[in-house]
Amino acid sequence: MTIQRLKTAFACTAAVAASLALSGCFLTPGQFEATMDVRQSGDFRFTYEGEIVITAMSDLAEMADAAEMAEDCVDEETYESRPCTQAELDARADEQEQERAMMMAMMGSADMSNPESAEEFAANLERQAGWNKVTHMGDGVFDVQFGISSRLTHDFSFPTLEGFPVGTAFVTATLRDEGRARIEGTGFASQAGNPMQAMMMGGLAAAGASPSGKKGAAKGKAQSPDVPQMQGTFRIVTNAPILTNNTDEGPQDAPGGQMLEWDIGPTNTVAPSALLRLDL
Repeated sequence: MTIQRLKTAFACTAAVAASLALSGCFLTPGQFEATMDVRQSGDFRFTYEGEIVITAMSDLAEMADAAEMAEDCVDEETYESRPCTQAELDARADEQEQERAMMMAMMGSADMSNPESAEEFAANLERQAGWNKVTHMGDGVFDVQFGISSRLTHDFSFPTLEGFPVGTAFVTATLRDEGRARIEGTGFASQAGNPMQAMMMGGLAAAGASPSGKKGAAKGKAQSPDVPQMQGTFRIVTNAPILTNNTDEGPQDAPGGQMLEWDIGPTNTVAPSALLRLDL
């Protein structure tokens, strides 16, 4: 996908993403360990320890713009690449400025590169139940310790942040009829499994690549930020009957019942999933 086509995709999805993203930001896992312990009674405890990465969509757009400015123009007669004239570069810059203004108006942006803003965000998050520790590590990366206990008399989603809609939850528990509960690690699948994360990673890749496929080390190319890759382990521990699951190994014996375990990496395309039968 070329830079221009990527920008077109951003523009086409902006209206949808505005209602999903964190104030114009993408929320993704970094390095983590997560466990969902569900009892047959419906009681559960969920823990997440590790990194949460917040990347502003406006930052991705700026990186894509910088990469596009370094692209050659195309001769209209020969269709071969050629250096752009100053007038063409000025016109391209004007178009980019208009697109950025439109995106900012629709989506807003949270500046996590600002230490004061990031610290304020972390302090506000620690006021919410379950967020036992939130430490800003720099560049929108937060080290968190989350733990909460409750009962599945209603659907559950992680993370939830007061005042901010989150597009794709990391983990969800959805109740069905006849006491069945679907547990999914929706945010632990990249690419096709998680469209919002795919858009973010596509933006990073395009911003750091030249038309020839060379990375942004080439002269004039935008450098993609050093964003931690998604890497971790998701476990479901339960004494309830496991009706379905998509692990490689299936249920394993564990203290408190059986355990389902998924190794999560940046190339995962299928979200962890299990269906349990509870006594509700």
